[in-house]
Amino acid sequence: MSRLITAFALLAMSTLAALADPQTPAESSFWQMEVENGALPPVEQRLPDDPLVVDLEAKGRSFGEQGGTLRTLVSRSKDVRQMVVYGYARLIGYDQNYELYPDILRDLEVFEGRKFTLHLRRGHRWSDGHPFTSKDFEYYWKHVALNKELNPSGPPQNMIVDGVLAEVSFPDNHTVVIEWPTPNPQFLQLLAQASPFFIYRPAHYLKQFHADFTDAKILKKKIKKARVRAWAALHNDRDNMYKFDNPDLPTLQPWLNASGSKSSRHLFVRNPYYHRIDARGVQLPYIDVVEMTIVGGGLIAAKANAGEVDLQARGLDFPDISILKKGENDGAGYRTLLWANGAANQITIYPNLNFADPVWRDVIRDVRFRRALSLGIDRRMINRALYFGLAKEGGMTALAKSPFFDPANLFSWSIYYPTKANALLNEMGLTERTPDGIRKLPDGRPMEFVIETAGERQEVENALAIVTDTWREIGIKLIMRPLDRDILRNRVYSGLSMAAVWFGWDNGLPQPYTPPEYLAPTHQEFFAWPKWGQYYQTGGELGEAPDMPAAQRLMTLSWEWDHTNDPDKRATIWREMLAIHADHQFGIGILAEAPQPVVVSERLRNVPEEAKWAWDPGAHFGIHRIDEFYYDEPFQQLTQ
Repeated sequence: MSRLITAFALLAMSTLAALADPQTPAESSFWQMEVENGALPPVEQRLPDDPLVVDLEAKGRSFGEQGGTLRTLVSRSKDVRQMVVYGYARLIGYDQNYELYPDILRDLEVFEGRKFTLHLRRGHRWSDGHPFTSKDFEYYWKHVALNKELNPSGPPQNMIVDGVLAEVSFPDNHTVVIEWPTPNPQFLQLLAQASPFFIYRPAHYLKQFHADFTDAKILKKKIKKARVRAWAALHNDRDNMYKFDNPDLPTLQPWLNASGSKSSRHLFVRNPYYHRIDARGVQLPYIDVVEMTIVGGGLIAAKANAGEVDLQARGLDFPDISILKKGENDGAGYRTLLWANGAANQITIYPNLNFADPVWRDVIRDVRFRRALSLGIDRRMINRALYFGLAKEGGMTALAKSPFFDPANLFSWSIYYPTKANALLNEMGLTERTPDGIRKLPDGRPMEFVIETAGERQEVENALAIVTDTWREIGIKLIMRPLDRDILRNRVYSGLSMAAVWFGWDNGLPQPYTPPEYLAPTHQEFFAWPKWGQYYQTGGELGEAPDMPAAQRLMTLSWEWDHTNDPDKRATIWREMLAIHADHQFGIGILAEAPQPVVVSERLRNVPEEAKWAWDPGAHFGIHRIDEFYYDEPFQQLTQ
């Protein structure tokens, strides 16, 4: 049986591993005392036998010095998980050209798109110094994924292809084999995404919370101390690789959580066992400490303006550019970069096709209603008022730089045309009105269309204020309801939200190799069809099966994409799916491509001047590798 070494493995070998042998690693001043005291081994013993050698020169970057503290802000305590996003240590990751390559893995072999052989780096260790081996994959697979108490609904759907569960084997300490009878073209992208599919766990740490490995009496004491009901709840609480809020949980990320208590200020310190080095032998990350402070979302721009951050984009929007430029000009010590926004749309309204109210649900499911809503939005007015006319007006679709961009999709049902919108609503039979001109539902209630928001972006509320005025012209009263982000999501997922507003698709620049599953009802996170997404994600145990022909067609197309390797056929599938979305307005896009402001300290180096700000693929700062960022005069920066 022949083996196919994928292109990204070859890329990794040619651009990362095939460098001149690095110099003998130098010890970082941050860990010097621990090494001298015998608490840590020297750096040459902490690195893998074959560390990932980063070719900075190929990226146009310079060698840096270790040291310094990077300050950044978040608006919620849960956002400490951004350190997993920004750190972006993945088994397989995207490089700056959005090509996949082995990162944590030494290399990867793929056979027929269905068999994946993962090779680990010998000598690689968790942040606490314990070896990272195939045993950590085995623990996840046999004792977490397949454990009915930890996963009552069964193994993750990501490990099931065409109804068949993956076969996973562990030939030796540094090899993991995962295979299916048929290809799984989405598997590698799942490993590389912003919120990755973790198929490994620090077994040596988590076993103490698992009934298969710990004495029942000892485990009972731990359960009682944690104030939970059962060992599964305790294990799940400690096993939070993405949440990153358990300082005791070993990690492979460039920084580890060093904050032992809940507060508004969280510190993350360099991982002494991190697997990446530069060509001189200097262990990454260059920056010693990340200081993440929690503040109100409305304060982020003001604090950035005052020079209180070193790297910030989250919580900043286009309207903040003027105040940021003022602080820059006033000598606050930073630059304001404008990166391209990779989301398919900045502001998108999602009527909930699974809304619990049966009368409203029937109205929302009528495509004429969604088209009328879109035709009733004056996008040009919003663009001029909020973005100085610099954003691109139109519906949610692939962006102009994607090979699948089609102006017909961008402008489908998205030109301001209140006369046509009124005609569509009249055609639906919604002709009765209240004395103040609001249309009535079939049961006589006024058409008060409630859109719930996360209350985090002023530009969203400003845009909806304009939509409120133009929708009144077509007889619909818009009611805006700001909520906490988690409450908003829970209401959408449970069918209690009539409509919500969020960004468009994360990836606005799809290529033929990009899985189109987010265009089909396969995820509850797509606010237009949460129940359909739940049905797919749980294998039919929860949610509802799609029962609209257009949604069913999207599911068929997504399946067809998964079952072909022909790039031309995949491109054809993408174009049809995008056309269906443009015609049916499942997500009503308003504006796209408004630049994302990024505040960068004047002393911070290796930050790209031009880049893309995108959640997936890209992990925001992650793909730009902030472990390679460094400070001029880092030790002076530490003492300030």
